[in-house]
Amino acid sequence: MTNPADSPFLLTGVSGVKQLGQVTGANSPGKTDKYAVYGTDLGSMFQYDGKTWFVFGDTFGKRDAGQVGGGGSFWRSSTLGYTSDTDPSDGITLDGMVVDGSGLATELLPSKKIDNDEMTVIPTHGFEANGAMYLHWMSVRHWGVPGEWEVNDAGLAKSTDSGRTWSVLGEPRWGGESHFVQVSPFHVTEGGVDWIYFWGITHGRFSGVALAKVEASKVEDPTAWKYFTKTDGAGEPQWSSSPDAASIVLDDTVGELSVVWNDFLGRWIMTYLREGDGVVIREGINPWGPWGHPITLVGATDVPGPYAPFMAPNYTADGGRTIYFGLSIWDPYNVFWYKAELSKD
Repeated sequence: MTNPADSPFLLTGVSGVKQLGQVTGANSPGKTDKYAVYGTDLGSMFQYDGKTWFVFGDTFGKRDAGQVGGGGSFWRSSTLGYTSDTDPSDGITLDGMVVDGSGLATELLPSKKIDNDEMTVIPTHGFEANGAMYLHWMSVRHWGVPGEWEVNDAGLAKSTDSGRTWSVLGEPRWGGESHFVQVSPFHVTEGGVDWIYFWGITHGRFSGVALAKVEASKVEDPTAWKYFTKTDGAGEPQWSSSPDAASIVLDDTVGELSVVWNDFLGRWIMTYLREGDGVVIREGINPWGPWGHPITLVGATDVPGPYAPFMAPNYTADGGRTIYFGLSIWDPYNVFWYKAELSKD
């Protein structure tokens, strides 16, 4: 679907969508198998200390030949890689990973790994604030039917030693059915103040998107978080201190979302898995919308199980016309690197 000619949106389509290589796995240029990362997914990105950091989800060591999806030996719920690679045009090479004493990728956030209690703790995105690293995580109680899962709660963890150790914060926390179980953060300067906007969805891949913001310096203070409720008669956003008051700013079946500002459009862009259709991109005029029609990036049958199309603002070219993104592929359960060209009126 494309935006109609008489719409206020600029994005008319995408072209040149191409897989440039793997980010993880034995066939990746970084050879992550040497860290016992033979299979992993997600790979949200953030900047810290002059590097780009990739946050991965459930990670496994040796896997059976032809194995599809998650599984294998040496299960870790989360791992972290990094790169100084500033040229995304030929793929991304990880320089290394956060490792344990034996040189293997270490689990960032522990989980019980007990079904119907706490199956795993997944980092949905990372970000930098106050000179520290933060992870937003969700505690998954049970994986349900495809695209659905049960969640205990979601919260933040913090590292002040470049990801080697993490402390799980007591606050803020969000309930397992709230709109902020999975998030995509982005720094925005307003009135000389560094704010972080968080676009959020609930558990699974069948809900719409809500919006929150917080001053970066107060990210650990739950009372400082503001949740978008509506716009007033002048089109100005209204905010509440209660996450339960958050409104849906984009109504769709949204999974593993990523939101960044795009200079080529002068607008926001959002990528996500639209369950059943594949990975799509949409243009937003404001953080709270309106949002344009979904345009397909990678179709549901183009590769075996695409999801988690994560972007980073430092990985673009041609003034933002070319975007790059990581994409998880269920078979062979690794993260791959893609490019796409945006077209506009």
